[in-house]
Amino acid sequence: MSKKAILMGNEAIARGVVEAGCEVASAYPGTPSSEILPAIAKYSDELETNTQVEWGANEKVAYEIALGATFAGKRSCAVMKQVGLDVAADPFMTSANFELNGGFLVIVSDDPGCHASQTDQDCRYFAMYARIPCFDPSDAREAREMVFDAYDVSEKYKVVTMLRPTTRVDHCRQDVELGEVRKLDNPAHFERKPYAGMIHFPARLDRESIPMRNTRYSKIQEDFETAFPKYNYEVPAKGKASLGVIAAGICFSTVMDSLKSLDREDISVLKIGTPVPLPLKMVEDFIARHDKVIVFEETYPVIEMQISDRNSIMGRWNGHVPMERELTIDVIRTYLLKALGEDEASSDSIEKLQQAQKELGLFVRPPRLCPGCGHRPSYSSIRKAYPNAIVCSDIGCYSLSKQQNAIDTIISMGASITVASGMYLAHKADGIGTDRPIFATLGDSTFYHNGMTGLTTAVYNRHAFVLGIMDNSITAMTGGQDHPGTGSKMRKDEEGVIVPLEDAVKGCGVKYVKVVEAYELKNNVQVVKEAWEYAKSDEEPAVIIFRHPCLTKLKVKQEQHLVKVDQDKCVGCRYCIDFFNCPGLAFDEEKKKAYIDERFCISCGVCVEICPVGAIVPVKEDDE
Repeated sequence: MSKKAILMGNEAIARGVVEAGCEVASAYPGTPSSEILPAIAKYSDELETNTQVEWGANEKVAYEIALGATFAGKRSCAVMKQVGLDVAADPFMTSANFELNGGFLVIVSDDPGCHASQTDQDCRYFAMYARIPCFDPSDAREAREMVFDAYDVSEKYKVVTMLRPTTRVDHCRQDVELGEVRKLDNPAHFERKPYAGMIHFPARLDRESIPMRNTRYSKIQEDFETAFPKYNYEVPAKGKASLGVIAAGICFSTVMDSLKSLDREDISVLKIGTPVPLPLKMVEDFIARHDKVIVFEETYPVIEMQISDRNSIMGRWNGHVPMERELTIDVIRTYLLKALGEDEASSDSIEKLQQAQKELGLFVRPPRLCPGCGHRPSYSSIRKAYPNAIVCSDIGCYSLSKQQNAIDTIISMGASITVASGMYLAHKADGIGTDRPIFATLGDSTFYHNGMTGLTTAVYNRHAFVLGIMDNSITAMTGGQDHPGTGSKMRKDEEGVIVPLEDAVKGCGVKYVKVVEAYELKNNVQVVKEAWEYAKSDEEPAVIIFRHPCLTKLKVKQEQHLVKVDQDKCVGCRYCIDFFNCPGLAFDEEKKKAYIDERFCISCGVCVEICPVGAIVPVKEDDE
């Protein structure tokens, strides 16, 4: 009797990975992929497999760990989000030229709509660029099932294979059938040869590897024409079709929901689950049999680009489908009807929603740092010391310090340090020195991810700036994962080794390293000034580690310091709102006074140091 469970899409993928016999899994967390690796560890424990499950310090590290396991003949997987593949692009592109010894699955979660990302990139392009096969699931069940087939394709063609879910697949919930673990008889082995297959010099690449890769890609494309009818199939219209739709991944599920809500049976749908390489004959046959065809895929026109004659199709390539929007059900419904030459029936639902929001006093709250977050006073100490400082920030929770006007730049993981180096060199090129303070800020996990190379470069080249490391002892923004600085691991009975942050910084050659309690704002203003004076005078980086545990993820018991706003002293300057931005502080627009919002205040007491006129004061016992 089969067993089923309601699983998140990421859990379904993880279950498939363990059931398929994967023996080495590595990842770096990033929404929407973060839950996959912990779920692999969970199912490995439940199913009593010996799967090795580890966080890598970054995605390149995770990819190379998994790749190394395939060299030894093991089924392995590397898990990351779409911008993580940018980090792992070097080994990813190189490994596409290899003939691997074991099945290798790279799971890359794309984020259409940029719900938790700085790009909307489509990693199917990466698969096409590397000439490797890609599976694009439409729901949680299919995502789990595709894991098995992706491994089979990987081993059949000795190629890295991509599973590419998107946010709504990763985070959907669906009843999923649970299976048993495949028993694979493949003990670790690595046969050393004089001309090893995992060493490709340029001459060999041109003569052997690249021709092999291209021939292999063509064979996979031929295979995809017929091998996976469960992923690539047509849902025909009843009678003559008034429109043909080609839909890939989550768009297929959304199209089918739209047709059901519209009660339309006159539209044919071609589902594509293997978009790279595209089963081109199947697609072109479908196009030839329909007068009008529209393509829905996320995020870019990857399917459309592989069709030799696009003149007969409507899609993103020619503006019939918007290039910049996530294809949610309302968007797909709208463009389906436009393709049919019909207008959507008018609805007052939006007006009703807006009226309800007005009556209830609801408004959109921009994302901001949690109450009591140590990052907030850390940034305040920098801005109090040097209001005009250039502050280059990074990817992580501290990105939200934008809401307190604390930071100036964000690019990618670790780029705060290298951008600060560039800022220093720009001023040096003008011969004006470093009179304006330059700061870089990033988190502890991000420092291990991609900060050390930039810092080492800055030390080597004597770049004068201050690096503030916001150490909350966790990878907070992606869900609270561990990293080398915590030493903890996710598997039961497994212990890691702590790599102390201070030692890692000193190992990069930094001489000035100070560790401070993030809440001690008054003291930290002086430390910030001292650090900048050192960096400027000695012409080398100085590092301050602002340390306070994440209250939300680590559930730290906070010492209570009740505060209030003295209404007589408050002048309504909004400094506490605009430059501290704690949810526990609010502003009465009628009275033009700040006040404590007790719904959110955790009584950390840090805001006492913020008010320029001293209106935020401790609550005395006789005040309670």
